[in-house]
Amino acid sequence: MCGIAGLCNFKNPRENMERMKARMAHRGPDGNGTWLSEDGVVCLGHQRLSIVDLSETGAQPMLSRSGRYVCVFNGEIYNYRTLRDRFLREKKADGFRGTSDTEVLLESFEAYGIEETIRACKGMFAIALYDRRERTITLLRDRVGEKPLYYGFVNGSFVFASDLGSIAVLEGFANPIFTDVLDIYFTHGYIPAPYTIYQNIHKLTPGTILTIRAPYAKGTQEIRPYWSMKETAKYGQTHLFTGTREEAADELERLLRASIREQMVADVPVGAFLSAGIDSSTVVSLMQAESAQKVRSFTIGMEDPKYNEAVYAKEIARHLGTEHTELYITERDAKAVIPLLPEMFAEPFADSSQIPTYLVSKMTREHVTVSLSGDAGDELFCGYTSYASVERIWNKLRRVPYALRRPASSLVLHSPLVRKDIFRIKGKLLSARDPEDIYRLSYETDPLTAQIARVHSGIPYAYTQLGPDETGEVNHDIMLMDLSMYHPDDILVKVDRTAMAVSLETRVPLLDKDVVEFAWTLPVDYLRGDGIGKLVLRDVLYRYVPREMMERPKKGFSIPVEKWLREPELRAWAQGLLAPDKLRAQGILEPEVVRRIWDDFTERGIWRIQIWFILMFQAWMETQGRRIA
Repeated sequence: MCGIAGLCNFKNPRENMERMKARMAHRGPDGNGTWLSEDGVVCLGHQRLSIVDLSETGAQPMLSRSGRYVCVFNGEIYNYRTLRDRFLREKKADGFRGTSDTEVLLESFEAYGIEETIRACKGMFAIALYDRRERTITLLRDRVGEKPLYYGFVNGSFVFASDLGSIAVLEGFANPIFTDVLDIYFTHGYIPAPYTIYQNIHKLTPGTILTIRAPYAKGTQEIRPYWSMKETAKYGQTHLFTGTREEAADELERLLRASIREQMVADVPVGAFLSAGIDSSTVVSLMQAESAQKVRSFTIGMEDPKYNEAVYAKEIARHLGTEHTELYITERDAKAVIPLLPEMFAEPFADSSQIPTYLVSKMTREHVTVSLSGDAGDELFCGYTSYASVERIWNKLRRVPYALRRPASSLVLHSPLVRKDIFRIKGKLLSARDPEDIYRLSYETDPLTAQIARVHSGIPYAYTQLGPDETGEVNHDIMLMDLSMYHPDDILVKVDRTAMAVSLETRVPLLDKDVVEFAWTLPVDYLRGDGIGKLVLRDVLYRYVPREMMERPKKGFSIPVEKWLREPELRAWAQGLLAPDKLRAQGILEPEVVRRIWDDFTERGIWRIQIWFILMFQAWMETQGRRIA
């Protein structure tokens, strides 16, 4: 796990590269390097967190044996040994200089080509490859978006980096705030790919390859997919697994054990997060089954019993026989993280579980350098109750023709009934054309959300670009929506940024390519039944952990933001950020709308999650947002 950066045709390239690397030194504190082309046009930089091949033979930027390619790489190729064995078997070269996956990747690009190599890779990665002969730069991002990669133009020059903040510190950076994306941000609490908070700076979409040629001018880059979550989902649902549910659990266990076996490989200590939920418990169970030594497991506890799962995690760890470490955090510990968030994420980001995720990462890093997590279980195996809710609502709505529901929706939304939340929500959902619409509209039931920002553009994004009935099954359609946006742009961003802030590498075994592709072949009744989700994943877990140990209400990994904002210290902080004069001077948000949302909370007890979204935006503006559109 590292940080990468690049500049093309940028003035003072070495000096500016040092700025970029310094800004993301937390992503790779073990070493750094810079490579500048002979003509001074292309500059590549790397911050190294040493995981595999700790010697200098694993250092980057790395040149291929022939000297044609230069590579900077963030992430891990888990099956690099298989790729290396093929390379040697086919006598593409006599051997390798070191034992790093970077060298295997680089030499495979030259031997087999970029696209064939990346399709063969299993891992998490953001890669930049410079072809010195063709003078092309190629950027590649992993299939599901575990590793970040930002790119764009600053003063007409092409730049890229693992950290958005590394671009914002460049000399002369003045890219305005991209106000068109704020309606999406205030609806969801994060900014989805391909957008960022800045104009002309983008996130590379997962599963794609970007190529740009000299002279690296704006508008000349080409982006093409090498893997698609949507096509994988559609293929899987048209080629359903035909065995029994027990046979499905057998296959899932086999694939997960293979994934975990590969992801436990490192030349540094490895552990795992254990939250006491189905997903992390499954990962830790299989890790312990694969290991001859006690696995290191980590959890944090909270003072408030409503948010504390540490007791259950400890019970599971004791049953599995892991070497378990827990840390109980105080409210003061959690609140102390808030000032760190704007720089940690480098753009507005408002999933409040970012705070406990940072704290568990910080504690874990004191003991290991790599930690496996259980992320993606809900999205891949139909765990969220919202999926069943969408299906239930759609089964009722579909009985009434859209031609009747549409005017009924308008009638309700323009009547006095709209003053009550229940009627406003029902009125909004009446206008849904399909299940995907229900899911989208469920985020947009409060009319004030769309009034927070001054600019309203209606730009397309992942939730609006997926068509109806993509997979032929309602639950899978909504899972696809989440795996196309919510998971890569919220969950994976949260985990990567908080962990890398303390130089901890995180790995997600459930996102192994083979596991993902198999999960999409499962029929819905292997995933959900009798109000319970993740059935086949539970089937695997219950082979290691007693069912009764897991059958309890899930508390989630969250914090009491609403409660905190009623207390004097954070209330004063919030009121300072939301001061009408400040908002008017910034000219981005509507002061009257923000004031109404805040007054509804403080005077009438009406909590909206948008309060935290607004506060995180304003906190970012205070520390990072110096350029205003």
